[in-house]
Amino acid sequence: MAVTRKKLIEVALPLDAINAASRREKSIRHGHPSTLHLWWARRPLAAARAVIFAQMVDDPSSDPGRFPTKEAQERERERLFGILEELVKWENTSKRSVLEPARLEIQRSWERMCADNVDHPHAQELFRCDRLPAFHDPFAGGGALPLEAQRLGLEAHASDLNPVAVLINKAMIEIPPKFTGNPPCNPESRSATELVEREWGGAQGLAEDVRYYGKWMRDEARRRIGHLYPKIKVTPEMVRERPDLSSYEGRELTVIAWLWARTVRSPNPAFADVDVPLVSTWMLSTKKGKEAYVEPVIEGDSYRFGIRVGPPSDPTTVRRGTKSGGSHSPFVCLISGSPMPFEYVRTEARAGRMSSRLMAVVAQGDQARVYLPPTEREAALACTEAPWQPELQIAHWPGRTNVVEYGLTTFGDLFTPRQLVALTTLSDLLGEATNRIRRDAAAAGLPDDDRPLRDGGTGARAYAEAVAVYLGLSVSKLSDAQSTLCRWKSTMNQSIGTFGRQALPMVWDYSEANVFGGMAGDPMTSLNNMMRVVDRLPSGNSGRVRQSSAQDEIWCEAPVVSTDPPYYDNVGYADLSDYFYVWLRRSLRPVFPDLFATLAVPKAEELVATPYRHGTKDAAEEFFLDGMTKAFRRLSDQTHPTFPITIYYAFKQSERKGTAGIASTGWETFLEAVIGSGFSVTGTWPIRTELANRMISRGTNALASSIVLVCRRRRADAPLATRREFLTALRSELPQALHLLQSGNIAPVDLAQAAIGPGMAIYTRY
Repeated sequence: MAVTRKKLIEVALPLDAINAASRREKSIRHGHPSTLHLWWARRPLAAARAVIFAQMVDDPSSDPGRFPTKEAQERERERLFGILEELVKWENTSKRSVLEPARLEIQRSWERMCADNVDHPHAQELFRCDRLPAFHDPFAGGGALPLEAQRLGLEAHASDLNPVAVLINKAMIEIPPKFTGNPPCNPESRSATELVEREWGGAQGLAEDVRYYGKWMRDEARRRIGHLYPKIKVTPEMVRERPDLSSYEGRELTVIAWLWARTVRSPNPAFADVDVPLVSTWMLSTKKGKEAYVEPVIEGDSYRFGIRVGPPSDPTTVRRGTKSGGSHSPFVCLISGSPMPFEYVRTEARAGRMSSRLMAVVAQGDQARVYLPPTEREAALACTEAPWQPELQIAHWPGRTNVVEYGLTTFGDLFTPRQLVALTTLSDLLGEATNRIRRDAAAAGLPDDDRPLRDGGTGARAYAEAVAVYLGLSVSKLSDAQSTLCRWKSTMNQSIGTFGRQALPMVWDYSEANVFGGMAGDPMTSLNNMMRVVDRLPSGNSGRVRQSSAQDEIWCEAPVVSTDPPYYDNVGYADLSDYFYVWLRRSLRPVFPDLFATLAVPKAEELVATPYRHGTKDAAEEFFLDGMTKAFRRLSDQTHPTFPITIYYAFKQSERKGTAGIASTGWETFLEAVIGSGFSVTGTWPIRTELANRMISRGTNALASSIVLVCRRRRADAPLATRREFLTALRSELPQALHLLQSGNIAPVDLAQAAIGPGMAIYTRY
């Protein structure tokens, strides 16, 4: 049996500093890995980095020879806290002067562990001082944990059943180290003196090539389909109706977005042939001094849309659009005032009688938004014929994919024809770009072999495919900003992406952003943000990513594990990621044919308690419990014997009344899986990572914390205990454990959750 030492995370953490850094990180965009591609419920880098560091570094109490007194242990613990408090700051993410002390502490703890186990029968495999154990996350998701393990000096391994998650992880931890230090191969960079002489650290050369070829794709797409995105001319007629436009008369303005309203036939028999709008609000801008709104003008049995600037005289009526009341109330017919219950709208939509009508055009003025009325030309251009659209069916998960209830049953239904043209054009250009990159890479001196990226290649073909991965991700990411589920945010005067929350909800009046407008929805805007991430990625240690279920065998030897499993029934990852998968498969199947072999994201094995998939809530809970228990048992059997594993869990309080009162189904089921798999819990830490205003929390009782469970294998000879013996141990050991927790400056609101850890440690050791 291996000799183990208690780790820092099993005793105390500077929780306030970690939580503060995690909350702050939620508002950081430029250069943050979350901007590489959307993924749901990511862990903050600060929390991931802190947890892995504390999971690998010895607590001073484990070395009484060096720290014989409690005072000495406290001083050393405070020193380690100081390293951690610097480590979690966003501005220190890539700072060598901060990372090196953390890596040194990990190495020192590892050397002590190796010395302790020099006589272990597998010492040569498990305890080599010159090689840190690898890291593995079997539920890799958005990739925060493998990325931070790599940043701390470990070889990072990541796996996930979901191919979208696998690709994101490849882009973050597997591809950059393959081409670290390489200069860009594009002809512009090779001919510009200042770029030729520049030192290209990390993956900066790779990022520069992605920018160059991404711009080529965007420019070529504009040459082919730019006529569908014309500028809009401010005419004398517009000025006569709107004197505020006088300074723009005769000018052609770049369109930022076209704003559309969905329509259905009026329920009033007198107007049964009129398509009336479903509008959640007429307001276009609510910024003080810049107010603007749509004014519907009824003309007999028809109507048109005008634009008014300034505060409305009846703000309540304007704000509620054609709603009968608040935001969740049904609609009324604009012309007759007849009520239009949601069931009526659903029936019309399912019968194919829901359409859209252009409501307003948003253009870029002189450092201001200019709101213009729609024209027939603008409306006609949007109705171009799309050459292809994804036919994959959207799974109907009530409350999560409500679009299905309104006749939008395939992913292709979520886009306008013009959006489909833009996305397919960019997707098709990716193949042409890949061929260009390969030629340029060979000309720049990379071996022109035929070994692909998926087989470990690093030559011209593999490099071209590597650049193509990021370009493909950029097209997929663009689809988030180019769908009929994008909203116009009147408080911000900008278009908001499809996934404002972890669902595909119905959007009645939507924003169609200009692909060539230079704002949100423009591929270069998205791509430049993505490459700020790649510029900062660690690339010193290798990474490996593959698609596999967490219930399968771990494929790296005795790793350290930190993982963030699915949250019971909170997020339907597979169902939602089909939205991106259809575009990634179209673009990148030649690069990763096995990863994109299936028509849709695998769902049968996904460890999420989805009642619609399993028939009943009880069946879904049983599936989740069985699957998680099997996955955790696999981890228990195969992880490194001397390190605890850490498991994140956050959940909506899915309350259920039973004989024992009200309980949280997700938390109970999750803990049952952990304990049933042979783990003992040695710590629980509430990591406050969520912003109070996040959309999934509004109107729900979702937690503001993730709970990090610290677990070790339960001893095979674990004793039995009576209830009295358990309570005696609890009373004896808990006070000291609570004192140590309080020394980490834990906020009072978090102490109750953190105190579960020492209690569970006692309970689960029997």
